[in-house]
Amino acid sequence: MSTGAEIITYPFATGSPVIAGTLEREIAWFDAVLQARICLHFKQPCEVDKVQDIAAPELAGDPSPYGQLVRQHALGFNERLVLLLALMPHLRPALLDTLFVRNKNFDRGFTEFGGWKGRAHGGFLPTCETAAFIVAGEDLGRRLEVMKLLDESHCLRKQGILRIEHEAPGEPFLSAALVVGSEYLAWVTTGERHKPDFSSSFPAKLITTHLRWDDLVLDPEVLDEVAAINTWITHSARLLRDWRLDKALKPGYRTLFFGPPGTGKTLTATLIGQAAQADVYRIDLSMVVSKYIGETEKNLAQVFDQAQTRNWILFFDEADALFGKRTATSSSNDRHANQEVSYLLQRVEDFPGTVILATNLKANIDDAFARRFQSMVHFPMPDAGQRLKLWEGMARHTARLGGDVNLVNLAEAHELAGGAIANVLRFGAINALQAGRQLINAGDLRRGVAKELRKEGRTV
Repeated sequence: MSTGAEIITYPFATGSPVIAGTLEREIAWFDAVLQARICLHFKQPCEVDKVQDIAAPELAGDPSPYGQLVRQHALGFNERLVLLLALMPHLRPALLDTLFVRNKNFDRGFTEFGGWKGRAHGGFLPTCETAAFIVAGEDLGRRLEVMKLLDESHCLRKQGILRIEHEAPGEPFLSAALVVGSEYLAWVTTGERHKPDFSSSFPAKLITTHLRWDDLVLDPEVLDEVAAINTWITHSARLLRDWRLDKALKPGYRTLFFGPPGTGKTLTATLIGQAAQADVYRIDLSMVVSKYIGETEKNLAQVFDQAQTRNWILFFDEADALFGKRTATSSSNDRHANQEVSYLLQRVEDFPGTVILATNLKANIDDAFARRFQSMVHFPMPDAGQRLKLWEGMARHTARLGGDVNLVNLAEAHELAGGAIANVLRFGAINALQAGRQLINAGDLRRGVAKELRKEGRTV
């Protein structure tokens, strides 16, 4: 079953000898470094005085995705070792089994080896402590270098190549799990780059449309507001730099789309992304609020971090679920909810890209947050003329309307948004097919209209 995840294929075949050959050489080098570190740590005979004496394979001109990645980000000895450590559970998991050795003095594993145990995976899973051990041993200076390498400002973290996952607040920084980003794992192993897809730990979904601006039916005033957003996305760097507005303005842009369901808020967001050649990710707010404190922040951090490095547009649908009026802190759950809202407010405000929030009711949005918007765009119910354009636009590609169908009368008689009109057409087509007819007649559409109005508590 298709998940909707998009795959970008580079000129490397899955299982390509080029990819495998490069990774085999890197694994052999990593293994040599790991064995040397173990020998040095336990004061056993070793051919080198420090692991840095073991030269890394030459990657100049290497055509593999891994070689390109190393050159693109100018990854040095330490960075390559840490990246390979994160890759090892996927490429050669048994190689890390040597780190399961127990400390006989305490009948437990060695603290300095780090590591954690998965639920299904039986092998050794590395933490940042494992990386510090392999790179630095007991050298404090090099340990500090590893901590700097794992900082969120380093390219490995900023680009989403590596993730570090803390399980509990207050534990040492290096105790966090060391994980390779799924997009980069796919790229270096197959030559394909999978854009992240919706999951329990990634509460966002890529949204696209096959429609174009000509298919969007909105008031001219609304189109002007949307055009201003497009202009900012296209020219913000120039405005901030060349016009010297960077001292007065933040780089990001936040806008609120509000109006009844089906009036074009989501379609407009996807078309803005289409115009900017930027991916639009919709945040599923129902998955964002977790019963476990800290999970919300962790899940959203992944979305914001990747969005920042990849210039995504973030679209918060039904935003009042999280950005609505905040509750009084009468219980721990209320305090937790308000803590999550505060986190989101800060991340949205600091995000240097474009954030679009959508709600059916503007009044539901918290006043303190409303002041942070650069624009608020009202999507009203379409008037009769706009409804006719919507009916005609949706029906023009089908030759299945019966001669008794009068779109003008439908548009004038029934106040429906674009989303509802699409549902009516769908119902009409299904009804006609079930009746064994090749054409949608006026009765099919009347019944579809009645069904839509009932959903909204209205009658024909």
